[in-house]
Amino acid sequence: MIGIGVVSEAEIAAVIPAFYAKVRKDPMLGPIFNDAIGDWPEHLEKLQAFWSSVMLASGRYKGQPMPAHVRHAARITPAAFARWLELWDETTRELLPAEAAAAMQDRAERIAESLALGIQLYQAREAELAAAD
Repeated sequence: MIGIGVVSEAEIAAVIPAFYAKVRKDPMLGPIFNDAIGDWPEHLEKLQAFWSSVMLASGRYKGQPMPAHVRHAARITPAAFARWLELWDETTRELLPAEAAAAMQDRAERIAESLALGIQLYQAREAELAAAD
């Protein structure tokens, strides 16, 4: 797995709140995330568990990210994904050693691609169903 052992649990715990503080203030992403998330402390814990599982194979995350993103498909545009990745890259570069930042950036890009594809497939299926009615 890419990134195993390159980043620590403590580094993940530093990146997540710093990154989402930027997201919450961002003119494009802030409204999307602030409308979707009711309990930020709980969400940040979930995201730390997610990234721990992704980067350290810790198994801490037990959720399914795709359904959560599909629920907000109309607002999660390619531009929103690009902005999310831009802020992610900025934050990881600021807080992590170069190798750890690169590993987390690589994984984030792969995850964003997967989520974007899932959203596109969902939207295509919804369009098919609407056309069939």
